[in-house]
Amino acid sequence: MAIEVGAKAPDFELKNQHGESVRLSDFQGEKNVVLLFYPFAFTGVCTGELCALRDELPKFVNDEVQLLAVSNDSPFTLRVFAEQEGLEYPLLSDFWPHGEASRAYGVFDEEKGCAVRGTFVIDKEGVVRWTIVNGLPDARDLNDYVKALESL
Repeated sequence: MAIEVGAKAPDFELKNQHGESVRLSDFQGEKNVVLLFYPFAFTGVCTGELCALRDELPKFVNDEVQLLAVSNDSPFTLRVFAEQEGLEYPLLSDFWPHGEASRAYGVFDEEKGCAVRGTFVIDKEGVVRWTIVNGLPDARDLNDYVKALESL
């Protein structure tokens, strides 16, 4: 089961595509966070979703909001993916321990070995305020994230 609205968001520390550590708690008290789990880099639906976010980036990375995208790929894979697609926001690696953050949020598919498409809008106090979880083949609508952010 995915983390529910009203729950405290589990903290994590993951490496980004540049090998730098990023903690969810680094943003507490400072920014709302759009935490987006996706299955794998270089796949059709994932690439489409992440490029759509890139194209609307000022809505998701600004003085009030930070976008964090998490997959079970290695940081090295994420670096090549980010460079190829021009993704300048943090792509976080939940590679090892494999799926630990994805499991904490209840979006890890044990059979497939990857995260499903889970999105969590977390307020500045670290509380989940909105969430959606889609299956592997089902793309999300980023306009839903915008509406959720506007309601904070």
